[in-house]
Amino acid sequence: MAHTFDELVEKQRAANEAHARALELRDAYGAPTAASWTGEQHDTYETAWRAWRDLARDTQAAVTEYARSESRPRNEVEAEVKKAAPTAPTGDD
Repeated sequence: MAHTFDELVEKQRAANEAHARALELRDAYGAPTAASWTGEQHDTYETAWRAWRDLARDTQAAVTEYARSESRPRNEVEAEVKKAAPTAPTGDD
């Protein structure tokens, strides 16, 4: 499946947002090894973490495919995508 640069940016933004959500939940619930999470908290965090992981994996695959189709170095394309889709502040910065 061919991707445009704009599609890659949107994929990266979605992955960034999913990552921010997983971090927000972890911050709200406390570290899993330091706090006792309820079953609902565990399920919510696990769902958010998997969503982030899946979106990040799909984005990486799309970046690789795009770079190959454009005959460009993958790391350059990835850097351009990340620059165009900056990570939202998480409060850890």
